[in-house]
Amino acid sequence: MNAVRCLLILLLSTYFPAVRIVAPQNASLTDKLSTESPKKTPAQSAAQEALNAGVEQFRNGQYEKAIDNFKDAKRFDPNLLNARLYLATTYASQYIPGGPSNENHERAELAVAEFQDVLALDPANLSALDALGSLEFQMSGSPFNRELFLESKGYFQKHISLKSADIEPYYWIGVIDWTLAFRANRELRTSRNSPEVGPLSLPAREKYSIEYGATIEEGIDSLKKALSLRPDYDDAMAYLNLLYRCKADVADNQSYREALIKMADDLVEKVKEIKTKTVGQPAQLPAQPRK
Repeated sequence: MNAVRCLLILLLSTYFPAVRIVAPQNASLTDKLSTESPKKTPAQSAAQEALNAGVEQFRNGQYEKAIDNFKDAKRFDPNLLNARLYLATTYASQYIPGGPSNENHERAELAVAEFQDVLALDPANLSALDALGSLEFQMSGSPFNRELFLESKGYFQKHISLKSADIEPYYWIGVIDWTLAFRANRELRTSRNSPEVGPLSLPAREKYSIEYGATIEEGIDSLKKALSLRPDYDDAMAYLNLLYRCKADVADNQSYREALIKMADDLVEKVKEIKTKTVGQPAQLPAQPRK
């Protein structure tokens, strides 16, 4: 039980991981033409110059200046997709999850709007889909917004429909499903004065099963898919462990519940084993951004 509690504390301490938005790598039609053909209109040339200046300022942390240049690039050439991606990414990089200020909320809304504009031009843009899913996940937590969580999940589901071999969208769906199921479980126990751990009463179990049984199953299936693609994905194992514990709370009998808890405990041990093996190993460079 101590290992389970420690793992849960670790996961909750990273409940809102940093938005993993990288510098845009997707090239729009205009971007490609700018490298393939020397002939550009004055507006396109001005847009490219503004974009280049903004990229340099973005890399140097001069976000306000970068925003101005990305806006200029977007105005000069509305089809320059990288200008829109960089503008959205710059807004998102300044957002602090849970920050109460109006300015912080406005940054998030501006980022969402810009990424959605990218999708309006390029519905299959995976960078925009992932960024929106990750950003809206963080926006959903404080204050809690179930509908925004579901909207976040929808972007990752769209990614899978476009490129089913990618791992991260499956992981995110599992995380979102656990987040919703865990919160509902906690609220149900609080409302019925039930213990924080242990089997739910029959009426509570039936209610939880009806409302969140499908969500739990979806999360388990998504994390299993992520693990089929990356068998040593310890973060996916950690959340799968937690979802098995949620599933145990809808189990019809004690023996099945105990089997699910055993499966969860085994995953905890496997996560510990993987992390022990990686201690002392050289840090690996992050994967190259998708192109």
